[in-house]
Amino acid sequence: MAADQPVVLVVEDEDAQREVLSYNLEAEGFRVAKAINGDEALLVVDEEHPDIIVLDWMLPKTSGIEVCRQLKTRPETRNVPVIMLSARSEEVDRVRGLETGADDYVVKPYSVVELMARVRAQLRRTRPAAAGMRLEYEDIILDSETHRVTRDGASLKLGPTEFRLLSTFMEKPGRVWSREQLLDRVWGRDIYVDTRTVDVHIGRLRKALCQHGGGDPLRTVRGAGYALG
Repeated sequence: MAADQPVVLVVEDEDAQREVLSYNLEAEGFRVAKAINGDEALLVVDEEHPDIIVLDWMLPKTSGIEVCRQLKTRPETRNVPVIMLSARSEEVDRVRGLETGADDYVVKPYSVVELMARVRAQLRRTRPAAAGMRLEYEDIILDSETHRVTRDGASLKLGPTEFRLLSTFMEKPGRVWSREQLLDRVWGRDIYVDTRTVDVHIGRLRKALCQHGGGDPLRTVRGAGYALG
């Protein structure tokens, strides 16, 4: 399982629906986290830091609408895409779901194929490198499909870890990533790596980026972490 594999949280109280969704998402290459009610969903979000959330409206305990509202009011989760699932098909319900902060609204019963396409569409917006897209920042170009990086037209030699680090930075230029966040994204939660390892690989990435000249585009934010630009 790739360390930078996108994580989808499926929040669904119906066992059969939850398993069908999980099976199809895993077949699409996602890592799946699951929750069966709204309270559990909020806990799993904090534990797993999902890239996308597929959220049922009608849930035991805290409703999907309330989960969405809470997530969209928290700075650390407000940009995580939420796809709301609901049997409510009236326009007023769609509007309510979207106004609560949902990024997409899918009416049950739905086509699994269409839902997978909607998940991929959200991923292209938030994790373009994971979706195989080409990223550009100033004179740096990263092609995640061919696994090539160039700077000012010259090819750069990057190891796999440095490539994943650069992908993470280029998806969100300017964002400051803590060492712990980089460990989760680049190395994965199932592997224990000392935070000092991040500094070692950042040093290697900096060297690679400057191997043909040019300034260092990475910024060290004292007491916080690292950022691109």
